[in-house]
Amino acid sequence: MKLQFHSLHFDVDQKLVDFIQKKVDKLETFYDRVIDGEVILKVEKDGARDNKIVEIKLNIPGAQVFSKEQAKSFEAGVDEAVEGLRRQLKKRKEKTLAH
Repeated sequence: MKLQFHSLHFDVDQKLVDFIQKKVDKLETFYDRVIDGEVILKVEKDGARDNKIVEIKLNIPGAQVFSKEQAKSFEAGVDEAVEGLRRQLKKRKEKTLAH
């Protein structure tokens, strides 16, 4: 799946990009009609410990699924965001199979 990466206020490491790509690619086992996606990584400057924000948006036929998480690290945020997307995709697949 083709993902676009955007990092605000910092340069993203290739290791992190590979980690996110691998996690998001696993979502195709739950819903195989994902067209493409966009990942936005932000660092909040407010001094809080949970200052890493991960937003993942996936385009699927006729709709989009979106998840936004805030965590201590990008890896933890990606795990939570991917889990939210997994639930959304699973629900959407069940609805299409029901019709």
